[in-house]
Amino acid sequence: MILRGLSRKVRLLFTRFLLLVFIVVIALWQLSPIQAQLVQQESNYAIHIRQNFNQSGFYPITKIPSPNLYKPIGDWVGRLILPTKQQLQDGLDWVWIEVQYAPATAQKLVGNIVRLEWKKNKDLLALDQAVTRDINFTSEVIKSQKQGNIHPFRLNGVRQVGILRSLAGANPDDDAIVALDLSTIIDATQEKSILQIEREPVLATGTFYGLVKIIKPIKSSYKTILFPEPKQYNDYFLVQHYNPNSQKFDGIQETICIPQQVIDKRDFAPSSSQQIEQSSAGEDGWYIYGATDAKGVFTVVALAPRSLFQIQPHQIITGEKLGLNYIQDLNWRNTEKNKGKFNTVLLKPVETQNSLNQSISKWQEGNKAIVLHLFGGIGGRKAEPIGVPYTITGHFAFGIAEVVRDEFTNELRFETKYHQIYAHNPDGIIAGTHTWADYMGNLQRGWLATRPVSDILIKFEPVTQDYDFDGVKLSPLEQFQQQLQVTMARYRVGDGTGGAMVSPATSCVQDASQALYAAIVAIKNQVAITPQIQTWVRANPNHPQTLRFQQLVELGQSLEQQLAPLGIVRADWQSQAGLLAGTGIGKTTQPFQDRSIWAGLTTWRTIMPRLAHDDLAAIFLKHGATMQVLRTNQVGGWQPNITPIAPTVLLGQIKIPFTNISPLPILLNRTLASLAVPTRKDWLVIAFMLIIYSFIALPYGWKIGFLHIKIWSANWIDKCLLILRCFFLPAILEELFFRVFLLSNPSEITDWFQWALWAIVSLLLFILYHLLNPKIFFKAGIPTFYNPAFLVLAAFLGIICTVAYTLTGSLFVIVLIHWVIVVVWLIVFGGITKLDNN
Repeated sequence: MILRGLSRKVRLLFTRFLLLVFIVVIALWQLSPIQAQLVQQESNYAIHIRQNFNQSGFYPITKIPSPNLYKPIGDWVGRLILPTKQQLQDGLDWVWIEVQYAPATAQKLVGNIVRLEWKKNKDLLALDQAVTRDINFTSEVIKSQKQGNIHPFRLNGVRQVGILRSLAGANPDDDAIVALDLSTIIDATQEKSILQIEREPVLATGTFYGLVKIIKPIKSSYKTILFPEPKQYNDYFLVQHYNPNSQKFDGIQETICIPQQVIDKRDFAPSSSQQIEQSSAGEDGWYIYGATDAKGVFTVVALAPRSLFQIQPHQIITGEKLGLNYIQDLNWRNTEKNKGKFNTVLLKPVETQNSLNQSISKWQEGNKAIVLHLFGGIGGRKAEPIGVPYTITGHFAFGIAEVVRDEFTNELRFETKYHQIYAHNPDGIIAGTHTWADYMGNLQRGWLATRPVSDILIKFEPVTQDYDFDGVKLSPLEQFQQQLQVTMARYRVGDGTGGAMVSPATSCVQDASQALYAAIVAIKNQVAITPQIQTWVRANPNHPQTLRFQQLVELGQSLEQQLAPLGIVRADWQSQAGLLAGTGIGKTTQPFQDRSIWAGLTTWRTIMPRLAHDDLAAIFLKHGATMQVLRTNQVGGWQPNITPIAPTVLLGQIKIPFTNISPLPILLNRTLASLAVPTRKDWLVIAFMLIIYSFIALPYGWKIGFLHIKIWSANWIDKCLLILRCFFLPAILEELFFRVFLLSNPSEITDWFQWALWAIVSLLLFILYHLLNPKIFFKAGIPTFYNPAFLVLAAFLGIICTVAYTLTGSLFVIVLIHWVIVVVWLIVFGGITKLDNN
C-alpha cells in the first residue's frame, strides 16, 4: 500500500536499494567465516619456547661441563642476535653473536657479544649480494603468519637483507645456535673484536655433547599444590659415560635431564623420554647434546643413536638389480611394523669377494658423501592430516656427510649436515645448513621421534673429489653446496616477499633439484669457457683424473635427463643456473615466479619427494656409486598414539589388494616419462621405422592380395576428419595402453629380460585386441580384422612401435608411426573399402 502511493521512479530506486542491502548481507554472511579463519593462531614454536628448558637463558655460559665427559659441538659455538632496527638500516650483512664456546686462543671472547661478518673476499661478497633482498611482506604471507607459520617479521620493511641477517632474523627470538669452523678469524684492528667467516654458519643444537648409555629413569616424587600427584613422566635419568680406555660404557655415572616436551598443536609431543632406556636404538649408546643448567645438571636438547652413524652396516646388499629393488621397494617396506627400530644398509652395485670388509675399508677418514634425505608421514590415533588424497608427500633435502674420527671412541663414523631448503612452517625450522642433531635429533622440533626417515649416503669420487687441471681447480661438491646456499637464502626471505610458499612448481624438492641442476650447468659452463681444462683432458686421455671426469660428465647427462625429463628447461631454473656459471655472479636472480602447473610438469620427476629420492639414488647406483642407507622409524622414547607411515608417490596409498603394488602412480609416471619432446635422433627413428615397415609390409600385402592402391574418393573435409580421428583412435589410445602403460620407459628399465617378457605380453594383447574389437565395437570390420594378412601386418606394426619405443621412450614417436601407417592404409591402399563397403 505504501509503495502504491509513490512514483514509479521512487519505487524503482527503493527496489534497487533493497536489492543492494540483500547483496551486502549475503556477502557479509559469506565472508564472515573467512574472517574468522584469519584470527591469529599460535605456532608450535611459540608453545615450546615458553618452556624454560627451550630457552637459551636457561643455560648459563659460565657453567661448563667436565671436559673429560663432554666435547664442544664445534670449533666456535654461538647464538645469533639480530641488530636493532636502527642498525639494520645500514644495509650491510652483519649480525651479533654471543660467543658460547671458542678455541683456546680466544677464550676471552666467551660470554661476550661480538660482531659477525663476512671476510673481505670478492667472490664471497658477490655471492651474498646476489641473494640480498628488500623484505616487504605480501598479503599472502601475512595470512600465513596468522595461521601459525613462522615468518621473519622482524625483517619486514628492512632493506638489503643478506645471508647472515636472514639467518639471525628467521625466528621471532634470538635463539639460533650456530657452529663456526676454524677458518673463522678475529679482526682485532677495530675498537672491539670482530669475527669474520667465509662459510655460512651451521645451525646447531646445544653447546656440548657426550656419549652415554641410558641406564634407568630416576623416579620423580615432585609434588606441588596444583599437581598433588607425582608427574607421569621422568625428566631425570641415570646414565653411564663411555670409557675410552675399556671401550665400554663403564665410565662415570651421572644424572642428566631429558626434559619432556609439551603437547603442541598436533596433539602430541615432538619427542618423548618414556621408555627411552629400553629403546633398541640405544644399545650402543646415545650422543647427548645440550648444556649445563643453573643447578649444574646437564640438560639434553638433542639425541642421536651412536650405532646409526657407525661405518659398519647392519646389512649389505650387492649387485645393481638387488640394490635398485631395495631403493624402490624394500627400503620402506613394513614401516609401521618397524616402529621404534632402525637399520643401516650398504648397497654395492658390483659384487666382489669379501665385499663387506672391502666396502667398509673404502670409507676413509675425510671421505665425503652426498646425502639424499626423505621423511615420511605420521599416522596412528593422532595422525597428521593428509594434504593430497591417498598420498604421503613427505619432504626431500640434500646434505653432505663426512667420515670423521669420533672424539670419544676413536672409531670412524659418519657426520651429516643437511642443506635444508625448507618452506616457512609452524615449528621454527629454518632453511639453512643444519647438523644432524639440530634437524633430526632436536627434542623440540626434530623428526627422529615422530617420522620415518631415509638418509642415503652416496660415495662417488667423480662428484666428491676435486679436480686440478694444471692449476685450474674444479670442485663439483663446492659448486653444489654454493647453489644450495643460494636457494636456502632465497627461501628464508621468500625472495623478498617474506614467505616461501608451496605450489606445483615451487617446493622443497623442486627447488633442491633446481640447485642440483644449476650446479651441473655451472660445471659445464666452467669447462666450456676454460680451454686449459679441455687441453689437459685431450693430452691425458688415460689419466685417472680424466677417467673420473668422464664419469662426472656421464652422470651429469643422466641427472639432466632426470631433472628436465621433457627436454624443456624452466626460465627460473636457467636464471639460478647462471648465477655461479661465470656470467651471472653478482647479479640478482629471478624470483620463484613460475608457479604454474605447466612449469611443474616440465620437471615432473622432482614434484614428489619419494620419486626424486628413489630416482636420484637409482641413477647414482647405476653409475657405480656405493651407498649407505640409514633408516629410522620414530626412534627414541615410546609414543603409543602415533605410527610411522612411508612416503609415497602421487596416489601411492591405493594398492592392488593383497599386494604392495600401487598401479596409479606407475601408470602416471610412465605416461609423463613418455611425453619428452622428440630429439633429432627420435625423428630419425621415426623415418627409419616407417621405411622398414614399408619394405616389409608392402611386398607382403601385394603378394597375398591384401594391399592394392585404391585412393579414397571422399572430399577433403571427410579426409581431414578421418585423419584427425585416427590420431586419437587408434594411434594415441592404442599406443598409450599397449606400449606406455604396459612397458617400463626405457630410462627406467632395470631388468631387460623381464621387460622383454612384458613386451611379448603387450604384443599378444595388441593382436587379441584386434580380434575382439570388431566383435564388440565394429561388426562391419569382422572380415578384415579376422583376415590373417591383416593380423600379420598389425603384429608387425606392434613390433615396429615396440622397437621405436625402446629406442626413444617417446609416446610422440610411436603415435606418429602408428598414425601414418593407419592413415596411409585407409586412404591410399583401400583400407576404407575393406572396413566399410558403404
